[in-house]
Amino acid sequence: MKKTHALTMVLSALSAGLLISCVKPADDNQPVDADAQTVEQSNTATATTTADNTGNIDNPAITPVNISADTAETYLSHVADDMIIPAYVDAAKQSAILQELAQKHCQQAPVSGEALQELRDQWLTLAGAWASAEMINFGPATESMSNLYINYYPDERGLVHGGVADLIKANPALTPEQLADESAIVQGVPGLEEALYANDSLDAGQCAYVISASGALNTRLKDIESYWKSNATELLAIDKVADSDEGLNQWFNSLLSLVETMKSSAIEQPLGLSGKAKGHLPAATAGQSRAIIEAKVATLNKALTDPVLTAILNSNDESTVGNNLSTALAETTTLLAQLPEDLADADKADQQALFEQLTQVTRLIKRQLIPALGIRVGFNSTDGD
Repeated sequence: MKKTHALTMVLSALSAGLLISCVKPADDNQPVDADAQTVEQSNTATATTTADNTGNIDNPAITPVNISADTAETYLSHVADDMIIPAYVDAAKQSAILQELAQKHCQQAPVSGEALQELRDQWLTLAGAWASAEMINFGPATESMSNLYINYYPDERGLVHGGVADLIKANPALTPEQLADESAIVQGVPGLEEALYANDSLDAGQCAYVISASGALNTRLKDIESYWKSNATELLAIDKVADSDEGLNQWFNSLLSLVETMKSSAIEQPLGLSGKAKGHLPAATAGQSRAIIEAKVATLNKALTDPVLTAILNSNDESTVGNNLSTALAETTTLLAQLPEDLADADKADQQALFEQLTQVTRLIKRQLIPALGIRVGFNSTDGD
C-alpha cells in the first residue's frame, strides 16, 4: 500500500476536494437561504436591517462596537494563548497517552477485555480533543493538509475501513515512519477508530498499527503546536491590528465554519434530514457521535461566551448579542445531553431539533455577532442556514 510522493499528493488533493464537496447541501434543488450569500460590511459602517425586520431576534438592528487596536491585540493574544495553543497541546497529549497505553497493553497480543476498553476510552478522549481543535481551520494544520491526515472525514466511500485492514495485512510490523508515508486514508483519528472498534481483540499486527498511528499522529500534532507557539503573532495578524481586522476575521469565520461544517457533514447529510443520507456520522464505528458533537459545541461555547469577548460586546452597554449566543449554546448543550450516544439511534424529531438548534447558533453568529464586531462573513461560508 506504499505510495510514491506524487501519488500521495494527488490523493491528498482528492481528499481535500472530497472534504469540500461534503459541506455543500445534499440536494442541489434545495432553496438557498439569503445567508448563503457573502455579506460584506466595513469596519465603520453601522449594520441595520430593513424596517420590517427590526426587532426580530434573527435580524435586529446592530450597532458595531468600537474595537481599538489595543483591545484587538489583547483579545487575539488571549485567543492564541488560552484557546488555540491549548487545544493543540491537549490533542497532542492525548495521542501520546494513547501510544503509551498501546505500548503497555500490546506487549503480548491478543489484547481484549479491560485493556482494549482502556484503549477505546483513550481514543474517545483523543477524538474529542481533536474535535475541539478543529475550530482552528486556518494556519499550519490546513495549509499543509495535515488536518486530512489527522481526521479523514467525511469518508463517504468507506475508504478507511478497507484501507486500514489492507495496510495491516501488508505491514504486520508497521512503524510510525512507514505509516507517515502512507495516504491520509489510513492515518489519524478515523484509522485508529477502525482498528480499535472494528475488532473484538487486537492481534500483533493491529497492535503495531495502533502504536504507529498514535505515534505518527502525535508527531503531526506536536509540529502544529510548536508552529503556533512560535508564530501566533503572524498567524492571527496580531501585529497588524492597527491597520487590519484580518485576525478577527480569521478567528470568527473559523468558528462559523466549525458550526456550519458540523451541521452539514456531521448531522444533516449522514442523518438524511434534507434528502438521501450521505456519508456517516462522526465516530460511527465507535457509536460515539454525540461525544464528538458535544466536544465541538463545548468549544463554541467556550469561545463565544468567553469573558474577554463578552466585555468587548458589552462595551456599548448592549448585552443582547452575548446573551442570545449564551442562551442558544446552553439550549444546544442541554438537548445533546438528552440524546443517545449514537445520534443515529435518536428519534427523527430529536435529530431535526438538534439541526435546527445549530441553525439558530449559525444565524446568531452571522446576523448578530459578526455585525456587532464590525467584521464580515468570509467567502468560505459553506452553509445556507
